[in-house]
Amino acid sequence: MADAPEPELEDENKRKFREALERKKAASGNGAKHEDAGNKQPRAHGPQESRREFRRKSG
Repeated sequence: MADAPEPELEDENKRKFREALERKKAASGNGAKHEDAGNKQPRAHGPQESRREFRRKSG
């Protein structure tokens, strides 16, 4: 079986990951809020008026 890593090395890794996570959380909080943005595009997923219809020949 593999030996367990040294406790001080493991603590160092945990500390580094914790610091990186704190930096990530701090950076993500500075993003722009889009509360004052305009309305969404109307009928974004509905059928288009100029949509072409293709049919196979029946004969």
